[in-house]
Amino acid sequence: MMAAADQVSPLRRAARGVVLPILLLAFWEAASHLRLIDPRILPPLELVARTAVRQVTKESLLYHLAASLWRDLAGFLIGTVIGIVFGTLLGLSRLAERLFAPTFNGVRQIAILAWIPLISVWFGFGEPAKIVFIMAAALIPVVLNTYEGMRSASLQFLEVGRALKFTRWQMLTRIYLPSALPSILTGVHLALIYSWVASVGAEYFMTVGPGIGGLIIAGRERFQMDLVMLGILVLGIVGYAINRAAAALETRLLRWRPT
Repeated sequence: MMAAADQVSPLRRAARGVVLPILLLAFWEAASHLRLIDPRILPPLELVARTAVRQVTKESLLYHLAASLWRDLAGFLIGTVIGIVFGTLLGLSRLAERLFAPTFNGVRQIAILAWIPLISVWFGFGEPAKIVFIMAAALIPVVLNTYEGMRSASLQFLEVGRALKFTRWQMLTRIYLPSALPSILTGVHLALIYSWVASVGAEYFMTVGPGIGGLIIAGRERFQMDLVMLGILVLGIVGYAINRAAAALETRLLRWRPT
């Protein structure tokens, strides 16, 4: 009986999770057909579905999606690597913490969109600027979580490492990194989410090019709200998929941790 309950419980959780989206879609469809909202502003779902089929089979939705994902991945990877290295430096070096932590803590209080004019001046308006913007969004949560993870390493393990005369490299790879891994993975998870949001912001506020953000802008300029709504739905679905995949990977990598 307990095993059956355990098997049903995830299904129930999933069912509860889709209730609100289904209600919102039902309201959307009813509001459009009953003209509670002008259908030119909120097109019916079947029109959005036809637009999706046309975009996938005859036009360039997949190309735009691939461009956004590539840009997102590039910025995320660069930001994550730099974030782990910098967070480790802050966590393990008192000198580095005193020199760089106050400046970093001040800079991270600035809204990420406020950096767009400066990034545009330094890197232009093309792909490099967009990737740098996404990198900046991914960098902050990784630095913070890596720093916290390094600082919270077990004192008992550190004493054992000193007693065994571990080298600095051994202390880092055998004690600090394993202890900090849960916190680092949390930062990476957040970086995945922030970088996807930032990739849309970069496409929307910088030079229009291939990407879902550019597709939405094109729909807005031509007043094709079915294309705009399709782009928004794609952003939401991809963001949800990234979040779920990151959570599953995080759980898998931390199976060794006692619960």
